[in-house]
Amino acid sequence: MQVKEAQPKEGIHVDSGLPTLPPAPESVEETGLTLDFLADLILKTLYVRGTLLGSELTEQIKLPHYNVLENILKFLRDEELVEVRRGYGQFATQWIYGLTTKGFNRGKELMEQCSYVGPAPVPISVYTDYIERYQVPWEGLTEQVLRDVLSDLVVSDRLIRKLGPAFNSGRSMFLYGNAGNGKTSIAERFARALKGGVLVPHSLEVNGQIIRFFDPAYHELISVPQDKLHASDRRWVLCKRPFIVVGGELRMEHLELSYDPIVKFYNAPFQLKANGGVFMIDDFGRQRMHPRDLLNRWIVPLEKGIDFYALQTGEQIAVPFKVLIIFSTNLAPKELVEEAFLRRIRYKIEVGDPSEEEFREIFRRVAKAMGFEYEPELLDYLIERHYKRVGRGFRAVHPRDLLMQARDYCNYMGWQYKLTRELIDLAVETYFVEL
Repeated sequence: MQVKEAQPKEGIHVDSGLPTLPPAPESVEETGLTLDFLADLILKTLYVRGTLLGSELTEQIKLPHYNVLENILKFLRDEELVEVRRGYGQFATQWIYGLTTKGFNRGKELMEQCSYVGPAPVPISVYTDYIERYQVPWEGLTEQVLRDVLSDLVVSDRLIRKLGPAFNSGRSMFLYGNAGNGKTSIAERFARALKGGVLVPHSLEVNGQIIRFFDPAYHELISVPQDKLHASDRRWVLCKRPFIVVGGELRMEHLELSYDPIVKFYNAPFQLKANGGVFMIDDFGRQRMHPRDLLNRWIVPLEKGIDFYALQTGEQIAVPFKVLIIFSTNLAPKELVEEAFLRRIRYKIEVGDPSEEEFREIFRRVAKAMGFEYEPELLDYLIERHYKRVGRGFRAVHPRDLLMQARDYCNYMGWQYKLTRELIDLAVETYFVEL
């Protein structure tokens, strides 16, 4: 069946700053999928679920019953693959549908070819068109907004002024510095600052192949009024801008379409799920592949705004790449890659060790939050005895970790949460290791 290009229709406005919801398709043709493809999906659904009300089938497939599912079901009944078992009213949504023996055998064959069962997919061409034309533009931050989202951290004015333009670029940044100074914490605060939303398809269709896209682990739903939800194309889900973090466990294959030979469909890689949001590679340089290879993977997406993926068939697809990518590392940049590679990353920002003044402020905040009585002279003792005298550098994470050690001792001994020199010495002795 030849699918004609659907004419664009007016979308459904939800709220300012959010993308417009695509309207529900009014015919099989407007889904962008063939009648045969959708018929096969219904056969597999009934094969797995047994019998379903017409309304339940509508909810499973996420397509309207009127003029869409009803026409597909009529086709399947005419082919003697589906039958009406019984009905509870005059409307087809109240009828119970099941497979005939012929339909059951066909459903079994289809499951062996691809066992995807769920919402009807969105054609890849429709998805790429949405990303290119309708996605809400990246909304930058003002300095005050960034200060507000970082207010629970102690961050210098100089660092904030570097972070703001990097975030607003919506392209790429490289955070580096000693472990424990808040690179990941800063990036997590960026997630709170993300404005707007994105439309995420449950799945994508590429020449009959399925790519599972929506992932509840990373895609947080935005509530939509019921009347607008039912008037929209429910194959799409309105979500907050995704913020996905991966670390040393990342492998090169995680950045490609993942084909499962058992279920015979694909899962979208991390950066595709992050489209419209942020993708952070933490502990850059600790992955199993060479940093140069990992950085090479991003050259085309970062420079051209397009990412390419290969299917099992050898076919290659191009998808718009609209992601703020953050590299974070504890290693010196020069130990990772050559300068020529780093030039491809727009912003390189060092998250350095806190000053003594900043260290004191962090300690004061953490002590208050944990219920310790704060005595400046004891902090003087900690800094003089266990930092300056031994040449130890400050780290932003030390106050929290040392006070947690102290709290554990207090709980064990039944002491009040009150710092003493003895308690500080115990915490230091069991936290730091001479390397």
